[in-house]
Amino acid sequence: MTRSKTQPALRHPLSGATAIATTLLLATLWATPVAAQVVVVGAKSPAANLSKEQASDLFLGKLTSLPGGGAPELMDLPESSPVREEFYSKVTGKSAAQAKAYWSKLSFTGKGTPPKEAASSADIKKAVGGNPNAVGYIEKTAVDASVKVVFSVQ
Repeated sequence: MTRSKTQPALRHPLSGATAIATTLLLATLWATPVAAQVVVVGAKSPAANLSKEQASDLFLGKLTSLPGGGAPELMDLPESSPVREEFYSKVTGKSAAQAKAYWSKLSFTGKGTPPKEAASSADIKKAVGGNPNAVGYIEKTAVDASVKVVFSVQ
């Protein structure tokens, strides 16, 4: 298409310096690592260490009992949490949205109950610390004596 000399050139709204700044900002945000995560149970829970496969199966509803006994009561961080996204990606190989869709299907067919959503790692620690069947994931830096680490996300 040719344009006449009187017709101004069309410019993308993010051209020039704005485009470069936006690209650098997005690259920085994308590259910013999320804190390391761990799967935790209550300090007095009989559950022992989990393999990556067991942790994945647990958070996809395929593992219906905890090592050491008990039906797992899973805890999730909020959907908006970057820790949740990274956790599901690294442990299950699914995005958080894919995991949510997977749980929706299990729930709809009566084959599982999705994890309860907690507002923060502190809320997960509180719930897990008071229930021997509760399992959640939190930032490694949030671990204290109230919980026991059963899997470290790599």
